[in-house]
Amino acid sequence: MFRRGWLAVSDDFAQEFYHLMRQAITGRVSRDAKRREERAKTKASKPFEGGRDPISVGATIDDLVKNFNWETQLGEADLFASWAKIVGETNAASSTPESLTNRVLHIRCKSTAWAAQLRLMEPQILEKVRAEFPNLELDSIRFLGPQAPSWKKGLRSVPGRGPRDTYG
Repeated sequence: MFRRGWLAVSDDFAQEFYHLMRQAITGRVSRDAKRREERAKTKASKPFEGGRDPISVGATIDDLVKNFNWETQLGEADLFASWAKIVGETNAASSTPESLTNRVLHIRCKSTAWAAQLRLMEPQILEKVRAEFPNLELDSIRFLGPQAPSWKKGLRSVPGRGPRDTYG
């Protein structure tokens, strides 16, 4: 492609002439002309222009976390991973964090005795969690006992009292 006066001469001379005339008459730029201008801008870019500086991986990940509002989910995952450090190895062996909903942390315990014991320690545990994870904004902790086994078998079941004298 070469320029002759005000018109660029290329393989598609007639097509380019048509687009230039239409632009001159209507005042609008065609999509093809916009694409050509954008390509020309990118071809003319220099290696040391602004916006081409390298970005560190840490800054990129921090921006990604902020853009998707993942701070609370990452804080929750960190809390669950460091549960043993917060409550101690013995207590962590008998309890596991289950969920964090509506600013309440749900902890599943191996037995109702462990749930009662940890309930007595709730103020201390809550204080430690708030100190280490201030962005979680925790209100309370709920300690739950083990789930009872389900006696429902199969897709269909008959309503009624269910099995009796099982624990006797």
